[in-house]
Amino acid sequence: MNDIAFLDATAQAELVRSKQVKPIELVEAAIERIERLNPQLNAVVTDMYDIARETAKSKLPDGPFTGVPFLLKDLGAAYGGVRQTSGSRFTKDWISPIDTELTRRQKAAGLIICGKTNTPEFGLLPTTEPVLFGPTHNPWDTTRTTGGSSGGSAAAVASGMVPMAHANDGGGSIRIPASCCGLFGLKTTRARTTQGPLLGDSMSGLTVEHAVTRSVRDSAALLDATCGPMLGDPYVAPAPRRPFLQEVGADPGALRIAFSTASFSGTNVHADCIAAVKETAKLCEDLGHKVEEAAPKIQAPEQIIQAFLAVWASGNAAGIDRWAQAMGKTPTEDQFEAVTWQLYQGGKEITGGAYLLAVGVLQSITRQVAAFYEKYDLWLTPTLGSPPVPLGYLMEDANRMEGDLPRAAEFVPFTPLINATGQPAASIPLFWNDEGLPIGVHFVAPYGDEATIFRIAAQLEEARPWAHKRPPVSA
Repeated sequence: MNDIAFLDATAQAELVRSKQVKPIELVEAAIERIERLNPQLNAVVTDMYDIARETAKSKLPDGPFTGVPFLLKDLGAAYGGVRQTSGSRFTKDWISPIDTELTRRQKAAGLIICGKTNTPEFGLLPTTEPVLFGPTHNPWDTTRTTGGSSGGSAAAVASGMVPMAHANDGGGSIRIPASCCGLFGLKTTRARTTQGPLLGDSMSGLTVEHAVTRSVRDSAALLDATCGPMLGDPYVAPAPRRPFLQEVGADPGALRIAFSTASFSGTNVHADCIAAVKETAKLCEDLGHKVEEAAPKIQAPEQIIQAFLAVWASGNAAGIDRWAQAMGKTPTEDQFEAVTWQLYQGGKEITGGAYLLAVGVLQSITRQVAAFYEKYDLWLTPTLGSPPVPLGYLMEDANRMEGDLPRAAEFVPFTPLINATGQPAASIPLFWNDEGLPIGVHFVAPYGDEATIFRIAAQLEEARPWAHKRPPVSA
């Protein structure tokens, strides 16, 4: 079954639909790969093998991915009766009493959930190295980070354990690991997928739920199966004109694409990341698009960064207090990593008025950036400030507790802005550097316009395929 491992989820589902394989065969093969590869990667932290086997042998829903193995990130989407640690010693024994609506929709799409993947504590860092479970290793170079916070999911998909896996994104946590691991990673429009019934939104809309995938069509088909509001959601994304899967392969026309390589906060950007953007700009021009160097004019970037951090810290504090209330447990410093506790304390000190002022600043930047799209259809930037950094490098900052994270800020200077604006964006795996490390490029579309991202991504996937690339640690 290893020849099936690197087929995308759509192709695996077609094998089931045509009765060439049975769901239990796909599940057993995925379990075998997880068991064989996980000692090197530490991607999966909770196995659900018995549940997966039982599900595979039962009558499955008739969905786009019937019989396909899948993994949930151990943060966000909950599965009733299974532990959800969120990567923290504080919540390591929590058993979710219910499925979240997103999990219910994933199951209704026919996916068979085989386990849960590693994440930094509460998803706070752009590297997956929690104290609770230890670091996840990048299958392209096991000394390097997978990124975060969906690093376990990205390592699992890149290595061929499963064809796609759940991920979420509050500052780049889908796009960062997609870039580090050579995958397609779409951050959806704010409120495109529901966070119900447990949450209305998270961190004033900074976070979204979706997946990391091997192919563009898998991302589109999964979003078709899971998008849309749940009854009672506080707000919704604009409805798509047609199914997202129909955008994959559709003619994008001659798009107006702006590209830039400079970080709006002034941090350094690695030459490999700059080269990847410039090559992509040339490729887009060759494909008939109108490309020019430009970027939104962003006023007072330092004020924006501080506002983002205020909302981030407040959201972390609220999240921990929500967990504490649910578990009847008092948070104490010894139960958390240093940076988490620091953010928790800082978040609790932010007043309601200061929080709303910060939200107002982020809303103002949303209007500044939206105006840019009156002239352009897409904005192209590097996904990251550098190729995947060594494991431990970002944790040195996190463990210092000095109030800021300069290494993290330099590593992820592009993605958080788009969480603030709520726009859709994707990291596309078009380049590998001389060390054999993936380098993603980052396309950002207007609010509500995943369609254009799927069209350009599919065109680039055809022009410069990546599915044949396999990391040294793989099935």
